[in-house]
Amino acid sequence: MMLLDTAAPIGLYYLLHSLGVGVFLALLISAVVPGLSTLAQIVRHRRLDGLGAFMVGMTVASAGAALISGSPRFLLAKDGWMTGIAGLWLLVSTRRTRPVVFYFARALLEGRVGPAGDSWDYLWDRLPGFRRVWRVASVIWGVATIADAALRFVMAYTMPVNAVPGLNGAQYAVLFVALQVITNIYYHRTGLYNPRSALYAPIRSG
Repeated sequence: MMLLDTAAPIGLYYLLHSLGVGVFLALLISAVVPGLSTLAQIVRHRRLDGLGAFMVGMTVASAGAALISGSPRFLLAKDGWMTGIAGLWLLVSTRRTRPVVFYFARALLEGRVGPAGDSWDYLWDRLPGFRRVWRVASVIWGVATIADAALRFVMAYTMPVNAVPGLNGAQYAVLFVALQVITNIYYHRTGLYNPRSALYAPIRSG
């Protein structure tokens, strides 16, 4: 769904523009796609989570503000607002009990990380080093996405309008791959993937 929400608006924009639809209207229509797909998921699962509410809210707010301003560049800057707010959310979450990155990684790695496939609730409660891993990872992702947002604002207001949607999409791919590489290097250095590492020493001895 994330891939669809990124690729579909870009493809739709260039399709509409090639058919003669004006830049502003093509951007406005394509900007609504992520919100519609999120609404479809909400209806299907009958559940509204924080991320879904954020996506719908940003889509409605940016489309409404763009209609008032009439600026295509404001619509182009929408991705910058979204990644910037997401970056702040990641940073703020490090002050909560469990940061955002912990929950994202848990869905993929729980049962495969730790000396005996222990639950992450157990690892979180027993290992200060384990808690630090996810707080540092959230800081890495937060700082990177805020820097990404700044670059998107620069592109939105300085580059040719027709070039920005494609570059925005490519930038998502670059950001995701770069962060995967950086955080996985960090995880390896902390011993997260090694059940015999010092990270897990307190529960091995206990």
